[in-house]
Amino acid sequence: MAARSLPPLNALRAFEAFGRRGRMTLAADELCVTHGAISRQIRQLEDHLGVALTEGPRNRLTLTEAGLTLAQALTQALDQIEAALPQPAGAGDGALVVSCLPTFAMKWLIPRLPGFVAAHPDIQARIVESNGPFDFRADGVDLAIRMRLPDAPPSPDAEVTPFLKHYVGPVAAPALAAQIEAPESLARLPRLHTRTFLESWAEWEAAAKVVLPPAAVNREFDHYFYMLEAAAAGLGVALSPWAFAETDLVSGRLVAPLGMIPGQARVCALTPKGKATRAARRFRDWLVAEGAATPPPPGSRPGSQQLVERAGAKALTLSRPAL
Repeated sequence: MAARSLPPLNALRAFEAFGRRGRMTLAADELCVTHGAISRQIRQLEDHLGVALTEGPRNRLTLTEAGLTLAQALTQALDQIEAALPQPAGAGDGALVVSCLPTFAMKWLIPRLPGFVAAHPDIQARIVESNGPFDFRADGVDLAIRMRLPDAPPSPDAEVTPFLKHYVGPVAAPALAAQIEAPESLARLPRLHTRTFLESWAEWEAAAKVVLPPAAVNREFDHYFYMLEAAAAGLGVALSPWAFAETDLVSGRLVAPLGMIPGQARVCALTPKGKATRAARRFRDWLVAEGAATPPPPGSRPGSQQLVERAGAKALTLSRPAL
């Protein structure tokens, strides 16, 4: 069998890291070398192949068509090698990094976490807060918890497992909730918002088939948990997912005077496609079991039916004032 005619493997590895990360500095950090070393390895690879793999200014290099094809093939090949490497028995069981929405972690996940710890004392789960995009390898994440719509495009590198249904509705402190007899009652009360999801009220109106006029007073907060604390303090009416407000609603600290309706999104566990660690698989299975055991909001109905019942079959459309 003829010997393989391959470029220097270090050059291939450096180029693959640059192609995957998109920046020389990130590739250098990953491989624990200097920016200049990555640049030299890529130039060496281009000289060996006689083909330009990058183009553009030195500080904003991008891949040529040939470079993109090679980088994608190298990533697939290295992923296969990594997956085929033998590991000691029990590898991947001891440590687990879970990237989670901050309020979901605080209000739903952490209160249930003792059950997982008791069942799997050998797994050290670390919860890291994040709302945004993530990279399993670059961010050192084993499992991520995110909200996803059913029609979201499939993730090329993640296996998506829905584990909790999503319900949403207005919540307020008991004294303020007593003033809410129907959706139109919301018009005269302060409305609370979170900057991480400013469109939440508009989405609820569409799902509940309710049109609210602009609130006389709007108050914004940086995070859901700040907004929920403000609602409990009587500062206004917040729109909250059931998973975020469940504990406060059960205790009576908050009240959902109009009930809650199903939202479109589902809470999902994301794990690396085909490469989830044993600890991540156990945590994912536990999430599915906990999600199945989580009761829906009391009296929840499909669509806006509960609102119709609570409003006494009144018309729910409130005219917006003319501009």
